[in-house]
Amino acid sequence: MIDKEAYPEHPVYDKNTIEFVTVAAEFCVFLETCNQYKSKAFFDKSVKLLSLLYLKASLLPNFEDTSFSNLQQYVTESVYESIRQEIANSTAQFDEYLEVFQEGMQYSDTPIVAYISEDLSDIYQDLKDMIANFQSAEIDIMNDALRECKDNFQAYWGQKALNALRAMHNVLYSTEWDSDEDETDANPFDSDTINNQEEIDFFNE
Repeated sequence: MIDKEAYPEHPVYDKNTIEFVTVAAEFCVFLETCNQYKSKAFFDKSVKLLSLLYLKASLLPNFEDTSFSNLQQYVTESVYESIRQEIANSTAQFDEYLEVFQEGMQYSDTPIVAYISEDLSDIYQDLKDMIANFQSAEIDIMNDALRECKDNFQAYWGQKALNALRAMHNVLYSTEWDSDEDETDANPFDSDTINNQEEIDFFNE
């Protein structure tokens, strides 16, 4: 169990931090089980979760740079590829899109092709590593995992989230779906959990 009393004012226990980690965990679980969803349900839930994830990441507090060097990487190349392939199966023919907000685009005469599956897998990798380190219950590791994730959000995967959202929004609301695709999840996660800090597993196991 994490000793919150020893660091009552530490930003790892901030309400916005807890909510971000909760949404990040839900997002990772969703991608790990995305083969359970039909295409429309996948896009519907992805848009909701990714929008909320972006919001919660933007509200994270500042974390000190403790230069703690023991952060572990848990998402291997094979795990990454497995997740990417499952997402690509869910996005099917809608996976590919043309991107304008990408490094090097200013030097290209033609639009650059991007993939929703790659965007979401890149985000997954960063979040999954953060969560795994966060669960160590070591305050320095938790702090640095969150700091690194926030830095990566600002410099890297925040833009990927917005790019993927734009592409998925277009697919979700401009596609004529078959009637059997009309099964969407209105609530991407249990809102009672995110509003009740005492029920969050990270702080009670």
